[in-house]
Amino acid sequence: MAPQSVLRVGLLVSFSVLLTVLLGFGLPALLNAAMRLLGLPETSVTECVVLLYALFVLYVATPRIPRGLLEARGKAVLITGCDTGFGHALAKHLHKLGFTVFAGCLLKDKGGEGAKELEDFHSDDMKVVQLDVCSDEQVNKAVEFIKSNLKERGLWAVVNNAGLSTFGEVEFTSMDTYKQVSEVNLWGTIRVTKAVLPLIRRAKGRVVNVSSMYGRMGNLMRSPYCISKYGVEAFSDCLRYEMKSWGVKVSVVEPGNFIVATGILTRDIVAATAGKLWSEAPADVKEDYGKTHFEHLMALMRSYCNSGQKDMTSVLDDITDALRSKRPYTRYSPQEPHWWIRMQVMTHLPGAISDFLYF
Repeated sequence: MAPQSVLRVGLLVSFSVLLTVLLGFGLPALLNAAMRLLGLPETSVTECVVLLYALFVLYVATPRIPRGLLEARGKAVLITGCDTGFGHALAKHLHKLGFTVFAGCLLKDKGGEGAKELEDFHSDDMKVVQLDVCSDEQVNKAVEFIKSNLKERGLWAVVNNAGLSTFGEVEFTSMDTYKQVSEVNLWGTIRVTKAVLPLIRRAKGRVVNVSSMYGRMGNLMRSPYCISKYGVEAFSDCLRYEMKSWGVKVSVVEPGNFIVATGILTRDIVAATAGKLWSEAPADVKEDYGKTHFEHLMALMRSYCNSGQKDMTSVLDDITDALRSKRPYTRYSPQEPHWWIRMQVMTHLPGAISDFLYF
């Protein structure tokens, strides 16, 4: 482990210990003082703190509390980005549960393997649709196809899963790249949602938008992706407020690191992206940053190719809960514990603290 990483781990552990000590000793002292001011006995304060902490541990450790499940059979769901990754796995998972699945695939018309595999189900409840979320024409055609094949009054849900990821420091990233990533991740989500929303309103159904932990926090080298996912979070919140009176539930799913499971980042992708970043960078940027700095960051990106969770089950389960629960959550965060903690620190503590710990 690099010295800097050891230092960061040490700081995080120290911060955790300090927080525990403060909560264990400082909070009871403050509460005792408050109790004295109110003229109440002090002996109950520690017990209250212990009880609150026990409830917190139970909340973290216990499985999700059942909130009632809706019948899947007879309900139709549109999923975007079903060629690979989460979308492909989700299409098969929901079909198995009894949903009618409209699987939007970018490469259906080009003989994509993912689309072929889904078509090979030869099931009336698995319908593969050509769908480029960046194309108004393809989105409109997909909606017409859905309307003509719906067995019920409306479309129960849309899962906006189609996504594009890339990396690169701000000064190495072209405006075209920023626009391309947002065109898929943000505008594609909005475009598809607007097109199917009348059908979902009639069914009093669900909108599930797949964001990311990077929709809640930034990171080095990820600005194009973070920008697009922050936008998905904002769009989802606004839509949730508007749809409440219609009985439509809107949820966001924020997966953590699933690079290995999805294959979204490989050494070939890193090599191709690195070549593009360096070749398109302005001469003064290359001169100021230097090739050594650039190669160091590219090596860092290559090291991520084999990282993350291998099992998608937590993501599939959370999306399924958002579709089937009578009271779905606003946000789901299928993440490894250290990423979840990092997201809480970066979104709830002052920036000076999170910057000191992580950057």
